[in-house]
Amino acid sequence: MLCRAECSTSRKLVPALGSRQKHSLPDLQYDYGALEPYINAQIMQLHHSKHHAAYVNNLNVTKKYKEALAKGDVTAQTALQPALKFNGGGHINHTIFWTNLSPNGGGEPKGQLRDANFGSFDKFKQKLTAVSAGVQGLGWGWLGFNKDQGRLQIVACPNQDPLQGTTGLIPLLGIDFSIENCSFCK
Repeated sequence: MLCRAECSTSRKLVPALGSRQKHSLPDLQYDYGALEPYINAQIMQLHHSKHHAAYVNNLNVTKKYKEALAKGDVTAQTALQPALKFNGGGHINHTIFWTNLSPNGGGEPKGQLRDANFGSFDKFKQKLTAVSAGVQGLGWGWLGFNKDQGRLQIVACPNQDPLQGTTGLIPLLGIDFSIENCSFCK
């Protein structure tokens, strides 16, 4: 079900999301029911067409921020930044998340990713699980690439904080560990 990190297109998505154009809900590259029996089609549709769409819609209402920028109103800009971070992060994170899922994915990664940074795939899963379990309420567990150190890292981000924008890591695999997702998987 998970796409191998090596085939992830997340690195191509983030710059496109940073543009000043109107944001839109990305189409999934698979049918809502394609991840059955692991993720229910109805839940996938709800998560994509309602949950992710809400981040996009709320991000597009940020005309007030553009007005504040044009006026040089730093107070208004500062007041609007949490909503931009939350909704922009939700849009970025979910756009990456959808590319990490695949009806043709799954299994253990091959090549350098497998053992290079964590010793084994089992150790990778244990570390990702442990770090992600520390997320309370809304948040994400991430596998990211640290280009300064040339290695993979596992981190957690609270809320909808985008990985690259808050840590500098390039997102490869994101896992949404929000309370509302507890019922998503069968």
